[in-house]
Amino acid sequence: MSNISPFARPVYVMLKPVGSVCNLACDYCYYLEKDKLYPDVKNHILTDELLERFIQQYMECQTMQEVLFTWHGGETLMRPISFYRKALALQQKYAKGRRVDNCIQTNGTLLNDEWCRFFKENHFLVGVSIDGPQEFHDEYRRNRQGQPSFYKVMKGIELLKKHGVEYNGMAVVNDYNVDYPLEFYQFFKEIDCHYIQFAPIVERLGFHADGTRLASPEQQDANIKLAPFSVDAGKWGDFLCALFDEWVQKDVGNFFIQIFDATLANWVGVQPGVCSMAKTCGHAGVMEFNGDVYACDHFVFPAYKLGNIRTQTLTEMMYSQKQLQFGADKYEKLPQVCKQCEFLFACNGECPKNRFLHTADGEPGLNYLCKGYKKYFAHVAPFMDFMKKELQAQRPPANIMDHVSMENGHIILKA
Repeated sequence: MSNISPFARPVYVMLKPVGSVCNLACDYCYYLEKDKLYPDVKNHILTDELLERFIQQYMECQTMQEVLFTWHGGETLMRPISFYRKALALQQKYAKGRRVDNCIQTNGTLLNDEWCRFFKENHFLVGVSIDGPQEFHDEYRRNRQGQPSFYKVMKGIELLKKHGVEYNGMAVVNDYNVDYPLEFYQFFKEIDCHYIQFAPIVERLGFHADGTRLASPEQQDANIKLAPFSVDAGKWGDFLCALFDEWVQKDVGNFFIQIFDATLANWVGVQPGVCSMAKTCGHAGVMEFNGDVYACDHFVFPAYKLGNIRTQTLTEMMYSQKQLQFGADKYEKLPQVCKQCEFLFACNGECPKNRFLHTADGEPGLNYLCKGYKKYFAHVAPFMDFMKKELQAQRPPANIMDHVSMENGHIILKA
């Protein structure tokens, strides 16, 4: 294992207050079926006792003065406001002078004035899952009765804006909407959403005896098939290139797209702020409603369980040899072709959950999205070089907008 200082980075553990319980049934959701990990448990909610145990231990294992709590689901708003008020009181009880921030991810359909006032009063950052315009969003994001959810989500966003709540958009890019990058992006501009994460959906179907359908990352089986909603790797690259061309001409410094921020960070040589693009991972775990802790939100499978907070501390689990090795494997298990790639510094193999292909030499561990990322990095390289120089000269990267133009359908840097 590589020489990693166990306390080099802060511990970050997402909390699932309702496990995988949700009022929607999105086709591509990787979390809905996690209830099958706990077939004998009827009530999938975090108890008050576990909530306090988590908050106390989470505070104790922090090495920084700023502590971030992330509430995730399932659908987080299926717990009442009283639950979150209790959480805030416990945070203050154990903070010991630290600054505490909260962010919460929601599908937006349950937002109302009361929730929005609460989020505003307590300075929550709210992440809203929305897949662009109605046609794109309702393709996969429906409730259990098959009814579309777009209008309820939009109503929720309007309420957040009405109350001045800070929010960002989390959009899944899938087989359907990947062909419409500009329409997708324009939608977010029209609703004045300035912080956007475009997340490519890649899942494999394995079908197991316990009724789960998604394959775990380490599974290699001839019967495993790519899920039909997964984004095409080449089209993912085209999507990013078209999106970047629009953004770099008009919106640098005004609209913030996570992957562009992460790319520039890697270009400059600082931490990218998103684990998938970092050299190592393993510092961002997740705790289930019953206290089980897993290596990562995308690795909630038995093989990646670190333990349970009732019998082990978060510090013991998150700094365990098993977890440190999980983090180091991100680089160490890269195929040689990746380690020799000119864009390794920018990509770092991306998320390990997507590394299920074999290289031309037969070596395992090639990222399914590699083709698209290579296309994207090659496309943006000169522009990233320019913005890097601007930053090094202590000038704003947004200056690039004065030096780009579109000629014959291609974006170019002017001399």
